[in-house]
Amino acid sequence: MKTDASLAVKSVLEDGLGVRVGMEGGELALRPVGEGAIRVRFSRGEIREKLNLVFTEKVAISQFTVWEDESTVNIKNAKLQASVERASGAVTFWDSKGKLLLKEKAGTRVLEASTVMEEPCYRVGQGFESPADERLFGLGQFQDGYLNVRDLPRRLTQVNTQIAIPFVISSKGYGLLWHNYGRTEFNPADRKVELSAVEAQGETVRVDVTSAEGTTKEVRTEQEFVGMFSVERAGRYALMLDVGQKMARRHEVEIDGKGVVDIQNYWLPPTASWLMDLEAGEHRVKVTGEAKDRPAIYFRASKDETVFESPVAEALDYVVIAGEKTDEIVATYRELTGSAPMMPEWAYGFIHCRERFRSQQDILENAAEFRKRKLPMDVIVQDWQYWGKYGWNAMQFDETHYPDPAGLVRALHEMNVRLMVSVWSKVAVTSDVGKEMTARGYYLKDTTWIDFFNPEAAGFYWKNFSERLVSLGIDAWWQDATEPENDDLDGRMTHVGIGNRVQNVYPLLVTKTVYEGLRKDEPEKRVFVLTRSAYLGQQRYAAATWSGDIGNDWETLRRQIPAGLNFVVTGQPYWTTDCGGFFRPGAAGGAGQFEDEGYRERLVRWFEYATFCPMQRIHGYQTNTEPWRYGEQVEGIVRRYLELRYRLLPYIYSTAWQVTNAGSTMMRPLVMDFAGDEEAVDQTYEFMFGPGILVSPVVEAGKKEWEVYLPKCDGGWVDFWTGEKLAGGQKVKCAAGVERIPLHVRAGAIVPMGEVQQFASEKRNGAIELRVYPGADGKFVIYEDEGTNYNYEKGKFAEIAVEWKDLTRTLVIGERRGEFAGMVRERVFNIVVVKKERGVGIDPA
Repeated sequence: MKTDASLAVKSVLEDGLGVRVGMEGGELALRPVGEGAIRVRFSRGEIREKLNLVFTEKVAISQFTVWEDESTVNIKNAKLQASVERASGAVTFWDSKGKLLLKEKAGTRVLEASTVMEEPCYRVGQGFESPADERLFGLGQFQDGYLNVRDLPRRLTQVNTQIAIPFVISSKGYGLLWHNYGRTEFNPADRKVELSAVEAQGETVRVDVTSAEGTTKEVRTEQEFVGMFSVERAGRYALMLDVGQKMARRHEVEIDGKGVVDIQNYWLPPTASWLMDLEAGEHRVKVTGEAKDRPAIYFRASKDETVFESPVAEALDYVVIAGEKTDEIVATYRELTGSAPMMPEWAYGFIHCRERFRSQQDILENAAEFRKRKLPMDVIVQDWQYWGKYGWNAMQFDETHYPDPAGLVRALHEMNVRLMVSVWSKVAVTSDVGKEMTARGYYLKDTTWIDFFNPEAAGFYWKNFSERLVSLGIDAWWQDATEPENDDLDGRMTHVGIGNRVQNVYPLLVTKTVYEGLRKDEPEKRVFVLTRSAYLGQQRYAAATWSGDIGNDWETLRRQIPAGLNFVVTGQPYWTTDCGGFFRPGAAGGAGQFEDEGYRERLVRWFEYATFCPMQRIHGYQTNTEPWRYGEQVEGIVRRYLELRYRLLPYIYSTAWQVTNAGSTMMRPLVMDFAGDEEAVDQTYEFMFGPGILVSPVVEAGKKEWEVYLPKCDGGWVDFWTGEKLAGGQKVKCAAGVERIPLHVRAGAIVPMGEVQQFASEKRNGAIELRVYPGADGKFVIYEDEGTNYNYEKGKFAEIAVEWKDLTRTLVIGERRGEFAGMVRERVFNIVVVKKERGVGIDPA
């Protein structure tokens, strides 16, 4: 794009909210929000936004200073300065110390009038300079396997297994929130080659798949597509496959006979992106997909630029956030969009799920078996179709198989087990609720999805939800398919206008309805919502998200790690996967996975990884998922990692408090703690769990050893399993038999561990083992509260600050501060200064 003279500055007005800069092409408004953020909005006509769904009402304009000179117009708050260049209108951002953070690329601003479904709107876009050594993280959850998304083309849409959140964090010390609720193109590739189907078709198969109507059989025929494209010069290129359907069945791409993308699942997102080197000249591309695909490849040369474009908008709108550390950026993001409330204490334990329990008795028998076998567990989940004869999501249990749902809840509670139930954002029109929805006009046209943009529709949905289900005493809620499934807002009208304008924000409205309804109708009970999609600000509604209906192979497992890390770095702290994969080998018959040694190994490795996700959960399609069904070895390893998870609950729960109270993040890509270590920042399959534990999942078959990069840090690292001290800034080979995930603890870390227990609150009065990892100074704050209510919001909680002074080998346990009902008056600490073969592994020292 060329520099546009219409973007040159013509006028400047300070208006008490910030500064407004006039140009021929529109007006640029810069608003300081919070101490470390500035919102930029470029629009024509009225500058007031029509729809604000993301930012909280508490967002305040911070103190700021405006000044001008010959070449720039400037605005500054406590931590961030923005300068508008008079000649080009481009904005540059600096931190409080004068360090350059981010710069718009002059001439790339776009605000073009457009029309979609006869509704006027704008097509907007903005390019930003991106130096070659920058790393970018975020955008939500994608299945392409990339952690660093710099230069990568991505289409931000909501579909099963893909979550679009237009927010990135840079290794350079800034966050960039693209404030648009519709489809967004990130680093779009502007050249396109459409592919042609070859004459012969491949194998045709019938498969059982999930859909918005339940389990369905789908006939799928393999098809190859080919095409040619050329590039003028050799170098790095960015490419994206678009299969031409709303969901893909396969991503398999060959270029010049070499495979570059290969991932299969029953459901996949419609696009897949990658970066690769190409020689100058012509290239032959082959895509293997499904016969109904209409694939195209988009491509462009790599460039030092980050671009956001949205085809439907009322203005160009984004926020830049400054922070010396990534935690500061995330904390400011949550100041703008809402803090993440504490989950119930039991939500941080193990969540057991399968597709599906088929009766009340089935649930009770399996819960009892967990207790009998001493397998710790807190939550058991009833997936879909419990509504039976009453119709899809009728918000009613079919008494044929669930004769007494309230009694089911009571019986589980007697075993100290909580019940989560799946409730969808769509309702069958034939159900009692659906008939009333139809009469009131509360559906999105030609669908069975509820129009949550209509407050009356959302209110009526909640009224039925509360009266029919909440009244039974159910503990937690699974809001499935909240995208809504398969991008179903595209081309539809909503209560607030065309669905394309709000295409990505639907899950936020669903979780808002449920959270606010529960806070009103059950004010003494903490909310826990599990949902398949998310958007900016959704963390404020006690929402945890999982990665959708994924496959079960090693490649899928590998891809979940960067998918989860890029999700949580957008400020959404609670995420998990279907441990073992949703679609499993032999799932339809229910036997293959139990006998397959390869799958058993994969399941164990997945479970080890899941132990260190914010939520630990197992799930699987058309199959039973209980650990004992896989044999004694698998059950034994699973038991050990459940015991480790439950021993770590004091550490996990205290870390969760930092998420709520200080805007922190539990599962942390290494950029959050080691931004100055390029080798660490580039690790795709390692992450920090809380402030002290480095997790390095094994994601390949048959491994006895695993290479781990230990980031540079004061005092180095301690092997969790052996107590061996290791220097940072190096790669090490670790023992990694099938029973061991490589874990290292940062020098100076203090890790409180409880006793082995069968549910989260069983031994709240038990002794805490304080493991101290010497080599550097360290601090940790142990947090406690009542665990199930919101009294912590009223100050009813307690903290104990613990500090390790390495030079004098002194541990200081501070006074307990605060009080709450039921608080343990005397707390026993067993203190262990870890060294080789002491204070190691899962068992108490």
